[in-house]
Amino acid sequence: MSKNKNKIGVVYSTNPDYQYQYEGEESIVDTLPPQQQKLHVRIERSGRGGKTVTVVDNFVGTHDDLNALGKTLKGKCGVGGTVKDGQIIIQGEFRERIVTLLKELGYPVR
Repeated sequence: MSKNKNKIGVVYSTNPDYQYQYEGEESIVDTLPPQQQKLHVRIERSGRGGKTVTVVDNFVGTHDDLNALGKTLKGKCGVGGTVKDGQIIIQGEFRERIVTLLKELGYPVR
């Protein structure tokens, strides 16, 4: 497969200095320190078969760091959950508990 077929987003640009982004290239994102994160915690019920979940959004950093935070929150709450699409999804309604845990870890929470 040619390199032109693997371009992400832009098919063609008239700018000779434009830097195309290609599939397989990882964008390097450093994880912000906890004090600079602006995490949002919310409860979701719709589209989940009647089940309630707590969602943590807006984490800026690597996928490994997001997984580590998700694992910590799931362990402290004693429930299951997952990390996908840049969100931490915790099974059940644990908004207050998660906000408290995140504040203890140094994250400002909305």
